[in-house]
Amino acid sequence: MNKSLLEKWNRIYQSDTIVSVAAEVLAENLYLLPKSGLALDLASGLGANALLLAQQGMTTQAWDISDIALRKLQRQTETQPFTIETCVKEISANSFMPGSYDVIVVSRFLDRSISNAIMESLKPKGLLFYQTYTRHKASEQGPKNPRFLLAENELLDLFSALQVVYYRDNAGLGSVQYGLRNEAQFIGQKAG
Repeated sequence: MNKSLLEKWNRIYQSDTIVSVAAEVLAENLYLLPKSGLALDLASGLGANALLLAQQGMTTQAWDISDIALRKLQRQTETQPFTIETCVKEISANSFMPGSYDVIVVSRFLDRSISNAIMESLKPKGLLFYQTYTRHKASEQGPKNPRFLLAENELLDLFSALQVVYYRDNAGLGSVQYGLRNEAQFIGQKAG
């Protein structure tokens, strides 16, 4: 495991000022979820997406490199009628098993090298909900390193093997003080 990466994220999640909010692409499209099945919150951080998936009746896993973040997530589930299986791991293409998940959610995390593994790990008819930062910015929110920023329409290219259910990237159109800015949203479904 990359020790400096682990230390970086543990330092961030050590703070009690970090607020965990579910990705809009998931929260606004809950009606697309299956009634049951196995869901993965990938690079989950404090697990807002995992909590939302579990509340919808999904059997849920949360993966992240930060053991501190996942311990905080586990504490939140202690008073809930569900459990979330957490796994501390540095995510790579080898982390995934083919045909495992009905739903995968990725928010504010970008590693292009695992795109194919993500798609392969979806079951037939499985859904991918993805939301992350773009290079076109209306404000300074998000990372500055272009390696962690999407090019225009890049989610459509990275996940072109999936059927597009939903895509949104407002970029710099119209009044930039309104609407989704600095991020793109994608929902795709694997063929059945």
